[in-house]
Amino acid sequence: MDVAPKIDIILATLNSADVGSLESIAAKMRDVELELRAIEQVELADRANDAERALMRGDVAEFRRLRAFLQSKVGHLRP
Repeated sequence: MDVAPKIDIILATLNSADVGSLESIAAKMRDVELELRAIEQVELADRANDAERALMRGDVAEFRRLRAFLQSKVGHLRP
């Protein structure tokens, strides 16, 4: 399975996850989680879930930290 297109989608979604309502940003993080699970990156999917939970409890600093972590790690998944 070629994961490069999925990685590009995940990165684009992460990059856009700083604009919009809390609900729309949380939905983007859920999308990232599902895409990561689809390419069998369970640990990163769990971090995406953590980021969504941080956002929903109002911990913006933790959300931003986790999003930056995900952007870095997903970028390294490129073949």
